[in-house]
Amino acid sequence: MSAAELDEAGPTAPRENPELFGHEGAEQTLLRAYRSGRLPHAWLFSGPRGIGKATLAYRFARFVLSDQAAAEAGPSLFGDLPVAADSLALDPASDVFRRVAAGSHPDLRSLEIGADPKTGRVRREIVVDDVRQIGHFFRMTSAEGGWRVVVVDAIDSLNRNAANALLKVLEEPPARALLLLVSHTPGGLLATIRSRCCQIHLAPLPDATLLDLMARHAPQVPESERQSIARLAEGTIGRALALAEAEGLALYGELLTLLQDLPRLDVPRLHAFGDRLARHGDETAFRTGSELLILWLARLIRSGAERRTPPEILDGEGALLARLTQAPGSLARWLPLWDKITALFAQADAVNLDRKQVVLSAFLELQAAAPRG
Repeated sequence: MSAAELDEAGPTAPRENPELFGHEGAEQTLLRAYRSGRLPHAWLFSGPRGIGKATLAYRFARFVLSDQAAAEAGPSLFGDLPVAADSLALDPASDVFRRVAAGSHPDLRSLEIGADPKTGRVRREIVVDDVRQIGHFFRMTSAEGGWRVVVVDAIDSLNRNAANALLKVLEEPPARALLLLVSHTPGGLLATIRSRCCQIHLAPLPDATLLDLMARHAPQVPESERQSIARLAEGTIGRALALAEAEGLALYGELLTLLQDLPRLDVPRLHAFGDRLARHGDETAFRTGSELLILWLARLIRSGAERRTPPEILDGEGALLARLTQAPGSLARWLPLWDKITALFAQADAVNLDRKQVVLSAFLELQAAAPRG
C-alpha cells in the first residue's frame, strides 16, 4: 500500500473505499443538495490530509452516477438505486462501484498528478494540458445519458496556468457536469475558484473514532501506542495509518531526543538522523521525518500562542515545549521559522537538494532560534 493511497483513504485508495467515518453531516449536506434538484456544479472538499476528502468525493460521484443508471434501468440485483437511502453509500458489488474503482466508468474522470509523457517521470504538479482534458470531457455527450463527473485530487497541485484553465471551466459549466475538488490547503487557492464552489470542510475525527479505526486497520500497533499515534495524526485516519506503517512514533521519539537540549545539539546523533532520513531509495523516511518536524513546530507555536501545553505525545515533550515558549518574544522567533523550514523541505523535493544537508540546515535554524540560558 502506497503512502499516496493512505493520504486520503486510510486502508484503501479513495476510489475503492466503501467506508466513511465521522463525516455524516457533510454527507447529509450533499444528499440534500442532490435531492433538491438544483445541485451546484462544483464542490470544494477541504480539510487536513488523510481526513477522507477524496473518499467522500468518490462516494458522492458513485452515488450520482448510480442514481442516473438506476433511474433509467430500475433497481438491479445489487441494489444500485440509492434515491431513498439516508447516506451516499453504494454496495461494493454494484456495477457502478466496481467500474469507478477500476477507473473504467465512461462518465467519470479523475485528475491527479501524472507522468510526463516525454520523460516518463512523475510530475510534481498538475499541468494545463491535463486540465484542458476536463473541458473536452464536459463537452462530450454523457455515455450513459446522465451526469459527467470529474474528481480533482488535489487541486492544490495545479500550477498557475492549470488553475486559470480550471477557472474557465468553473465560469462556464455545461449542463449536468459535476466538479468535485479536493484541497488540503484551500487558503492557497485562487479566491475566484473558491467563490465558484460550494465548500465542505471536513473536521478532524474524534479520538474515539480514530482509535477504533486504528484497531481495525492497524491491529499490529500495540494498544499502548495508539493514543500517541492518534495525537500525532491530529484526527486524520490516513495520517495515523501512514505513521503506523512508517514507524512514525519511533521517528518522533528520535526527533524529540535531538530537540530536547536546544540550543545545544548532539552533532553525531544529528548526522546519524540526517543519514537515516536521506537514505537512498527511502522516500518514506524523509517525507515522514520532515512532516513530523513541521508538525512539532506547529505544536510549539500553538503552545506559545495559547499559553498552555498540549497533551504530550511522548514523555518529556510538554516540558520541552514549555521551556522553548517561556522566553519573552519567543513566538516572534518561531512563527517565521515554521514558514522557512516548511519551504526548505518543499524545495528539497522540488529541486532535488541534498536531503541530509536540508535536515542539518533545518536543525541549525532551530538552534539559532532557541533561547539561551
